[in-house]
Amino acid sequence: MTAGRPLRAESSPLPAGTRARVVVIGGGVIGCSVAYNLTRLGWSDVLVLERGRLTCGTTWHAAGVVGQLGSHDTLTSLKLQSVALYQQLAGETGQDTGWRQCGALWVASTRERLIQLRRAVASATAQGIEASMISPAEAAQSWPLLRHDDLTGAAWFPGDGRVNPTDVTQALARGARAGGARIAEGVTVRGISVLDGAVRSVTTDEAGQIECDIVVNCAGQWSKMVGAMAGVTVPLHSAGHFYVVTEPIEGVVSGLATLRDPDGYIYAKEEVLGLAVGGFEPSAKPWASPDAIPEPFEFSLLGEDWDQYRILLENAAYRIPAFEKSGITTFINGPESFTPDHNFIMGEAPEVRNFYVACGFNSAGIGYAGGVGGVLAEWIVSGAAPCDLSAVDIRRFAPFHGNTRWLRERVQEAVGLHMAMPWPNREFETARPLRRSPVHDRLAAEGASFGSKMGWERANWFGSSPDPDTTYSWARQNWFDAAAAEHKAARETCALFDVTSFSKYILKGRDAEPVLEYLCTNMVAVPPGRIVYTGMLNDRAGYESDLTVTRIAEREFLISTGSGQLVRDFSYIERAIPGDAHAEIVDVTSGYAAFALMGPHSRALLQSVSPQSFGNEAFPFGTSRVVSIGLATCRATRISSVGELGWELWVPAEFAVTVFDTLRAAGSRHGLLLGGYYALESLRLEKAYRALGPELTPDYTPLEAGLMFACKLKSGIPFRGREALEAQLAGGVRRMLVSLVLTEPDAVLWGGELVLREGKPAGFTTSGAYGHTLGASVGLAYIERSDGDAISEAWLQQGRYEVEVSGQVCDATLHVRPPYDPDSSRVRGLKCHR
Repeated sequence: MTAGRPLRAESSPLPAGTRARVVVIGGGVIGCSVAYNLTRLGWSDVLVLERGRLTCGTTWHAAGVVGQLGSHDTLTSLKLQSVALYQQLAGETGQDTGWRQCGALWVASTRERLIQLRRAVASATAQGIEASMISPAEAAQSWPLLRHDDLTGAAWFPGDGRVNPTDVTQALARGARAGGARIAEGVTVRGISVLDGAVRSVTTDEAGQIECDIVVNCAGQWSKMVGAMAGVTVPLHSAGHFYVVTEPIEGVVSGLATLRDPDGYIYAKEEVLGLAVGGFEPSAKPWASPDAIPEPFEFSLLGEDWDQYRILLENAAYRIPAFEKSGITTFINGPESFTPDHNFIMGEAPEVRNFYVACGFNSAGIGYAGGVGGVLAEWIVSGAAPCDLSAVDIRRFAPFHGNTRWLRERVQEAVGLHMAMPWPNREFETARPLRRSPVHDRLAAEGASFGSKMGWERANWFGSSPDPDTTYSWARQNWFDAAAAEHKAARETCALFDVTSFSKYILKGRDAEPVLEYLCTNMVAVPPGRIVYTGMLNDRAGYESDLTVTRIAEREFLISTGSGQLVRDFSYIERAIPGDAHAEIVDVTSGYAAFALMGPHSRALLQSVSPQSFGNEAFPFGTSRVVSIGLATCRATRISSVGELGWELWVPAEFAVTVFDTLRAAGSRHGLLLGGYYALESLRLEKAYRALGPELTPDYTPLEAGLMFACKLKSGIPFRGREALEAQLAGGVRRMLVSLVLTEPDAVLWGGELVLREGKPAGFTTSGAYGHTLGASVGLAYIERSDGDAISEAWLQQGRYEVEVSGQVCDATLHVRPPYDPDSSRVRGLKCHR
């Protein structure tokens, strides 16, 4: 059964004065999974509130497909946890989940899609998931109704499966109740009370005010409205998701594998000897405003819209000829919630303590529910995320992402990402531009091709004409030569990068220094006018962030971090300030533009437009001071993100155009070129500079990342994560970050490629680019030792390494030091924020 009204779960009456330790809002598969997993951890005082009946929102009409491979290793882990849970729930609760391991067949009809499937199979195999590439003929043997004459290949995942979403939810609910949780149906939340920045209670229409310590927002497409009750931004928007169920079709057998044809935007699975056929069209149709979803809307669907889904029906008829002649018994067009970046949302909200969110699953909630419920329960109980969940953490969004008009435009594109090609560097096209640097128009006039991060328009590369388009490919893309020239300028003359999108804060007050000393791995007790590169760790010694801290006065620090860390880092620091401390953090990101002037000629260029001295003695590395640039005044910091002589200029927004024009006018005498983020990436990888996200995550430590030089272990100063780091230092580690340089000159690394040591999987590249100075592709990768012994440089250097690049196995040279380091006394640099 794919869709249908479930039996009513047993409900607990809610008398006035009801209290609960945890209130879960939403009785779909996610809310029931969170409740179930909380009880497994020993928290029995859990109350689930469902405005209608269990599963009545989105869960009841979900297709129930459960895959194993995610776009990130953590997401894969969550899916595998779901599979394991669904397999054992029936035995534990007596409620069948409908789990069936039927396998999944992915087909490719283009060369580019075949490359993507090869990369997926390599990733799956290295993560312990059984997967293989098969021929079109073999695909037709496993799926007899398949048209295969135009296919270029296929991938087979035998461990994938399917469940009945209603049954899974009922099993989770039964397990939660067995653990002491209460489930109340027909109860609508009308308000959430917050006191001193933390959850205090929820107000319902049935039981009045329910006092609680923790609220978990699992309200599906209603989650934005529920979040607003507590002053929390939950950016999602609903769109229709379509599938049809056919009459029985000859040749369809029970347990037929799920078929996915991403080039046709469709999927199909067996349904009572017929087929359930659906898909994700390239341009979706948004539904009602997420701020005003109609009431009531229980076990409800949207109307038929054959024009909207015509492309899916036609592609299904082409790929499955028998489908065209089959009768349709059921048409499902149900609204589901989608997020702006196509990853779901979970974690503790930055605005309100003890308010957690798990929603926006982009039509993949069934596949993730078991794992998400488990890790979110651990997060709630321990107060910290148990693993790297940054890709789905709610703190990756800012309040401006809650703009409903912006969300409505973005969701039209986001739905199609289920089947779209996951190109390297793929950029969103909709809901742009949103945030612009003060010099945006000047960059555009000089041929900038813009990408977007945290809403900022950022120059990726510069072409010969305004608004150049990027042509995506798994090989060299059309910006290769332009980025090579920018890279060369930074190495040989100088290049100017607009890095205004960096997040920037001011932390000031009498206790600002001790607050930072506890949070930061490196010493921040430096004189005013000095900078410090440092990490911020969690209690497991994993990276929460890496920062550049500039002491600009005795009681004032300027902090810069990555563009995407805007909310996450601000919240992390703010919540670490003790209640009685005299310290306050302020977000000043929009108040300052920032330019990175990099290259051997950068000193001469600055000297030509400023009366101050930029020489080594007057302006040593790690120094920051206020200078004049032409008619304007700004802060110059000597630091490098590319491994050459360089300065970052922190410019009040009103002076940004003046400073930019001054540098641009004088730059022609010094070989200045404008540079973009693609050149920054290749430059930093040649120098093995780590970046937050790819190399530095909550699961990796300074010891594994090779950044112990930025840890104050020789001091007696405590800092967060110190004990875990010291324990790791004493016991050794099993993985270490290294550089890999390919010997195949035409192979292109993008990150995510499988690394082989002596022919066996040993890790993945975290980042990759073509190193124009090296004349070869270069990447960073964590190499893991699987025999249980501690890893060492000697062991690393003894191995033979290869990297699987889009199906081609290429020899690679391992470097434990930066592969580009011609003169260590000249090549200075510490950071690479993104």
